[in-house]
Amino acid sequence: MHIGIFGLGIIGLRCADQQEAHGRLVNRWNRSHGKHPQQCSTLEQAAMNIDAACFYLKDREAVRQVAAQIVPYLKGRYLLNHATIDLPTTMWLSEYCQERDVRFVDAPFTGSKIAASQGKLLYYLAGSLEDCEAATKIIEPTSSGTIAMGAMGHATVMKLATNHIAACQIQAIAEAQAICLGHGISAENFAQGVLRHGTKSTLVETKLPGMLAADYETHFSLENMCKDSHYLAELADVMQLDLPALRCLSARLQDLCNAGYAEQDYTALGAVYSVDWRDKQTFCQKNETFIMVQDIP
Repeated sequence: MHIGIFGLGIIGLRCADQQEAHGRLVNRWNRSHGKHPQQCSTLEQAAMNIDAACFYLKDREAVRQVAAQIVPYLKGRYLLNHATIDLPTTMWLSEYCQERDVRFVDAPFTGSKIAASQGKLLYYLAGSLEDCEAATKIIEPTSSGTIAMGAMGHATVMKLATNHIAACQIQAIAEAQAICLGHGISAENFAQGVLRHGTKSTLVETKLPGMLAADYETHFSLENMCKDSHYLAELADVMQLDLPALRCLSARLQDLCNAGYAEQDYTALGAVYSVDWRDKQTFCQKNETFIMVQDIP
């Protein structure tokens, strides 16, 4: 099988390696040069002779631009979009491909750097049954499994929704960490209290150690999470839904991007609370309001 990987970021680069490790021929392309010594120099070169194009691109603008240039080379073949984009772009891409005899599958994934390195991304698939079955074989070297989501676009919506859940969890952990450590609870006791609580999740287990160490190594960037929150807000607007958590969190993510945290992991939601906890504890103990609250039975 001959695969084209478009977008060599944190995920795309590792998925290309997984495809190659499983004996596939791989064409690599990235907007900027230097991601891989054998990457194709042009989009047209990357699209030549491939059985399937897999998009691991950054956003809807990149998806539309790249698709417009390579779809003419994919007649009778497959295009799988793994980028997290907005619903209108997914529907446009489906129609655009159908009009040009290209088989399209809406195929975003969950999982970040480690899962991609191990070939264990979980993909949401939407499209015809036949096309989803073909997509499952195409992405097999990069995947721990798939979930069939049904109609075109449903995978896109599901991916945006789960990213929102993840961001809300991390914001809640960041706030709880700031309060607890600020009041003198040790990092170890905070971790034990969270990880043995009913709200523990795989995400919290994975992200908490880095947050406690103020280590925001990028697995999924804050900028990408911000972008996805905007796409989800657009879906909410269509339905005239009032989603206060989404609105507040989206604004927070944008503020942190503007403040220089865009390229860090989205656990940098907690970076603004990374202060000297001893100083914070001293402030709390001296604060008259705090003492009055503590004295309430």
